[in-house]
Amino acid sequence: MIKVKTFTNELKIFETKKELDELDNAVNSFIEAHEIKKVISVSDTTTATDEGSAGIIRVLTFEV
Repeated sequence: MIKVKTFTNELKIFETKKELDELDNAVNSFIEAHEIKKVISVSDTTTATDEGSAGIIRVLTFEV
């Protein structure tokens, strides 16, 4: 069965690297905790406001 999980994170100016690391850790922890053996895809997109990027959405598609 193929499943999709969505992760989100707010992006703050000058803290983006830290926030992306936190997002990576959340995804990796999810994969490990659910013993996922096959990841089909991982994709990122940003959310935007008039001032620029405000957040990131990461979509994980996997098989169980």
